Amino acid sequence: MQVEATALPGVLRLTPRRFGDARGWFSESWNLKTLADAGLVLPAFVQDNHSFSAALGTVRGLHYQAPPHAQGKLVRCGRGRLLDVAVDARRGSPTYGHWLTEELSAENGRQLWIPAGFLHGFVTLEPATEIVYKVTDHYAPDCDGAVHFASVGIDWGMDLSAAVLSGKDAQAPAFSDWTSPFVWGDA
Repeated sequence: MQVEATALPGVLRLTPRRFGDARGWFSESWNLKTLADAGLVLPAFVQDNHSFSAALGTVRGLHYQAPPHAQGKLVRCGRGRLLDVAVDARRGSPTYGHWLTEELSAENGRQLWIPAGFLHGFVTLEPATEIVYKVTDHYAPDCDGAVHFASVGIDWGMDLSAAVLSGKDAQAPAFSDWTSPFVWGDA
């Protein structure tokens, strides 16, 4: 497993090895021992999520789950292609409000580790795209939240008025009008 730092401290790119032959390929997408041997110890995962988006240009996010049920996420694309986004939402962080994007696809096999304290979202770059991710805390509806995807200055690579959104995401507050529940340095 290749583990690489990104421009946002704490957010990591993980690329599992693939072993292929005429039938296709095999990959170990998660292995606690392999990551520990590489010096990476992530929090325990308690839930796996799988989301399907039918249309090209579907935007999901920017989502978060507030403390005490904040979630770290290990994200990958199971089918299709998407542009994944992480935004530092930890008040007091030197990179507060900074964002990064990473293309994840079934073909490239890349994953992103997004710690608690970051907003997360994605846009589908192909129809019939699936995202699969592990989280470090169970879903808690009372801690669920969103920030408007177009309010942080992210280059989504598309005409924002063409985004396919849920009602919740369309009505989410702007980043500048939102008070983050995350504080830099909190465990």
